[in-house]
Amino acid sequence: MSTVLSLLLLALGVGIISLLLQLNRYLEDEMTKNIRGIDLVIGAKGSPLQLILSAVYHIDDPTGNISQKEANRILKNRMVDFGIPLSYGDNYAGYRIVGTTHEYTELYHATLAEGTLWNKTFEVTLGSRVAEVLNLKIGDTFSGSHGLMNSIEVHENDSYKVVGVLNPSNSVLDQLILTPTESVWETHHDEEEHHEGDEEKEITAMLIGFKNPAALIQVPRMINEKTNMQAAVPAYEMDRLYKLMGVSITVLKYIAAVIITVSGVSIFFSLISTLKERKYELAIMRTYGASRWQLLLMMLFEGLVLTIVGFLLGILISSVSLNFISLLLDSSFHYSFSTMQWTAQEYVLMVSTLGIGLIAALIPALNAFNLNISKTLSNA
Repeated sequence: MSTVLSLLLLALGVGIISLLLQLNRYLEDEMTKNIRGIDLVIGAKGSPLQLILSAVYHIDDPTGNISQKEANRILKNRMVDFGIPLSYGDNYAGYRIVGTTHEYTELYHATLAEGTLWNKTFEVTLGSRVAEVLNLKIGDTFSGSHGLMNSIEVHENDSYKVVGVLNPSNSVLDQLILTPTESVWETHHDEEEHHEGDEEKEITAMLIGFKNPAALIQVPRMINEKTNMQAAVPAYEMDRLYKLMGVSITVLKYIAAVIITVSGVSIFFSLISTLKERKYELAIMRTYGASRWQLLLMMLFEGLVLTIVGFLLGILISSVSLNFISLLLDSSFHYSFSTMQWTAQEYVLMVSTLGIGLIAALIPALNAFNLNISKTLSNA
């Protein structure tokens, strides 16, 4: 029971740290690859973080709509390289329908698996994940629902037609349904009477790229102070979010490290207890020709085996937990983890864990090395 308890403690500590390392890697990858090339996001005033999460990662509600005409004025700034409009507010089976331009796919270097990119109103090109999960093919049609999640309010008068499917890009595009901005406008034309003139048409957000880094100092301030729009810098907002989350992750790592240390102490007492029970057996082994070094190596080997088994159980716990979290994220946000990937940190964790096991076994091993044969046999 003592050995089982030691294994469980060790497995729990290793499992927690491994899981945190995997989550940390996944979050860093998602943050980095989805904001690449995007220097600024323009949207309605509100929470900057909410604007980034909704316009870049598509996992939150938008802060509102902005005037297309006013957003286009920003593109005339000599420091602005490009601007990609985004219009969203509907979904199909939980996947967002986003009105935009072909520049959006170019931003993530997406390529076509089959068909073409959208060109006409109510034509759509599907992300790879959308096509796979919903089993949609070129030529299929469907009607969107109001809102960003599953809704019973279906736009039955407007039908989208699938004209293409994108290859997996490991970006947010994989879980989006892309269509011309005009599709979104026409869908909501009857609901919002103010969409009569082009100057009054609205978009949800615009992704901006700059020609040089110096624009990050001037343009966001100008937009926030002189317009009724909001400018948010993705790199800054996600770094701030990551730091806030990093505190919690660091605390959990320390807790897991304490658990692993306690498990090392537990292994030590387990081996000491085993040594006391097996002194006579070890003494008999010495009389039959076993050397001191063989006994020492045997005790070290037992501690090492216990540590390896605990480490492997911890990795199993981490893998199962990772799959469970992936299922939750997939059902809520359509994001999922790739398979568990070993990093340099996992190797450091493995070496550290084995080191703790060897240290825990060292004193019992030295006691076995210095075992007094005659005294042990006479007391038996």
